[in-house]
Amino acid sequence: MGQTAPVPNDLQSWWMPFTANRQFKANPRLLVGAKGMYYTTHDGRQVIDGSAGLWCVNAGHCREPIVEAIQKQAAEMDFAPTFQMGHPKAFEFAARLAHLAPGDLNHVFFANSGSEAVDTALKIAIAYHRARGEGARTRLIGRERGYHGVGFGGISVGGIVANRKVFGPLLAGVDHLPHTHSLKDMAFSKGQPTWGAHLADDLERIIALHDASTVAAVIVEPVAGSTGVLIPPVGYLQKLRQICDKHGILLIFDEVITGFGRTGKAFGAETLGVIPDMMTTAKGLTNAAVPAAAVFTRKHVHEAFMQGPEHMIELFHGYTYSAHALACAAGLATLDLYRDEGIFENAASLSGYWEDAVHSLKGLPNVIDIRNIGIMAAVELSPREGAPTKRGYDVFVKCYEQGLMCRLTGDTIALSPPLILTKQHIDEIFGILAKVLKQVE
Repeated sequence: MGQTAPVPNDLQSWWMPFTANRQFKANPRLLVGAKGMYYTTHDGRQVIDGSAGLWCVNAGHCREPIVEAIQKQAAEMDFAPTFQMGHPKAFEFAARLAHLAPGDLNHVFFANSGSEAVDTALKIAIAYHRARGEGARTRLIGRERGYHGVGFGGISVGGIVANRKVFGPLLAGVDHLPHTHSLKDMAFSKGQPTWGAHLADDLERIIALHDASTVAAVIVEPVAGSTGVLIPPVGYLQKLRQICDKHGILLIFDEVITGFGRTGKAFGAETLGVIPDMMTTAKGLTNAAVPAAAVFTRKHVHEAFMQGPEHMIELFHGYTYSAHALACAAGLATLDLYRDEGIFENAASLSGYWEDAVHSLKGLPNVIDIRNIGIMAAVELSPREGAPTKRGYDVFVKCYEQGLMCRLTGDTIALSPPLILTKQHIDEIFGILAKVLKQVE
């Protein structure tokens, strides 16, 4: 039935993602504008964006070159199919990304979100081994507290209990490494903790249990972001790489958060000195102006598929919106901004100031740990007895009320502002957070 009259906005129609809907709708926080480092709220306040939206607006909000590129592309060609067809910007974007990536991660498969990128990488991993005549390699290994999006593949290899527990048995043949977080051994580390490299050795135990001939891939975040910014111990990722190489297993880095400057270099793989066989990316890929994702694969992974008759499709996988024209235009403009303004270099140059600022919160009420790398950080709070997550939520809301938007995960406050920030922005972010931490009991 058609509608001609305006529909009243009563907040009820939208079932909001990852939100306590009833709580939110009783006291909504609405954002109506954004520019640079700041959001504008529905009541006209300026709120500094301490979380780059959802870890994704790395070049700042509403940047004119990106806006203009999207507008121009929408007028020129809104959509082009990419099954058995192509458009120039998709090839240009892929080439630019391959040039930016470390090592021989020089092939790019486009998707639309981090969740799709992860499912794509997992499928490529299993298909890769089959293409090489090792079709028994179907097992996938993730990690406790890992977050790899919300597809069935992603939540299967992921290790956040609330994301998994109500959705049935998930994928078969998945195992998990232990997470790397230990308050006892790591609390208040600056950058990478020196304790914990031995935790990677558990991969040998898991492989021995299942036999290497059944294992396709290991997937981890270089820095576990959504679970509360868990920094890998010194040497940990190197051990994972060595073990995977020893047993012929692919190593996948989920760089949806760490990609595009968040750690001070283009990718966490560079910052942490380990080259995976595949990388999943999204978020900062297009500065979040248009949804997009990209899976990077090393040469040997790609070449395994480029066999057999040339007229046959090599990989039966893709999305209607893979390499969407508007996303490619936004992505190319974003890469230009990253390069021309030295945005990754800005992040690297401010990482020491950022580290000092976040660790200045040590000793404030209820702060039990602080973690940081690049321009990302977490402040973990002691939970209230019988009410886990409530203290963190109260800090999150009060920060918003006092002019700071941050991320909340349990009782941990996570911070990851746009990478165009200055020392003054860092002072503003931590000034507000320190004030709120003293206020919330």
